[in-house]
Amino acid sequence: MKNSGKLNDEVDELFKLPLTEFIGARNALATRLKQSGRANDASLVKTLVKPSVSAWTVNQLYWNHREAFDRLLAAGQRLRGKVTDVRGALEARSKALSHLSDLATSLLRDAGHNPTQDMIRRVTTTLEAISALSDGPTPGRLTQDVDPPGFESLASIIPGAGMMKRSPEPVRVTAREARKVEETRQAKIAAAKVSVQAAKKSLADARATAHSLEAEAKQAEKQLREAEERFKNARAEAVEAARAVEDAKRAVEKASKELESLFSERPSK
Repeated sequence: MKNSGKLNDEVDELFKLPLTEFIGARNALATRLKQSGRANDASLVKTLVKPSVSAWTVNQLYWNHREAFDRLLAAGQRLRGKVTDVRGALEARSKALSHLSDLATSLLRDAGHNPTQDMIRRVTTTLEAISALSDGPTPGRLTQDVDPPGFESLASIIPGAGMMKRSPEPVRVTAREARKVEETRQAKIAAAKVSVQAAKKSLADARATAHSLEAEAKQAEKQLREAEERFKNARAEAVEAARAVEDAKRAVEKASKELESLFSERPSK
C-alpha cells in the first residue's frame, strides 16, 4: 500500500512537469522502479502517454490553480444536483470557465506555447466536459482532450428534467437551449480574448520592429556620411600623392640630366 501511494505521488509529479520534460522523466522513473525491484510499477509507468498541449494545459490549471479549478467543479456539481436556479448555476460555471480560460492563455504563453483560438477552444471544451461528468477522467492526469456529453445526456443531469409535474420535455428543451447558448457565448468570449491578446502582441512587436528599423536606418545614414567623408579625404590624398609622384619624377629626370652633363664635361688628358 505504501508503494502504491508513493507511485501515485511520483506519477502526479510527472504530469506537473513542463511538457518537454515528460518523456525523459517518465523513462527515468520507470528505470528507477525496475532497479528497485518494482517491475510491475515500472511497466505501468512506461505506458503513460505524453499529454497533448491542450490536455497538459488543463492539467497545469488543476495543479497550479486549484482554487479556480475547484470553483468550476463545484459549479458543475451544482448543475447535476437539486437546484432550481439553473440560470444562476450556468452563470457560475460560465464565470469559472472564463477565468480558467484567461489563466490558460497566460500559462501557455509563459510555457512557450501559442495560445491560438483553437487551442483555447479545446482547453475550454475539456474543462466543460470535466465539470459536466460525474465520473470523468482523473483531473491532473489528462493525456487527451475530453469531449463533453451530448445534449441529451446533459439535459438528463440538469435538475428539473422529469421532476416538475410531468413536464420533462419543456424543461429538457430549455436546458438544451441554455447549453447551446452558453457554448456559443464561451467560444466567442475565448476567441475574442485570444484575438485581442494576439492583436496587442502584434502591435507591440510591430512597434518594436519599427523602432529597431528606425535606429538601424539612422545608424546606416551616419555610417554613410562617415564613409563619404572618408572617401572624399582619401580622394584628396590620392590627388596629392599623384602630384607628389609627378614632382618626384621631374626631380629624378632633372637630376639625371645634371649627372649626364657633369660626365660629359670631364676634361680630356
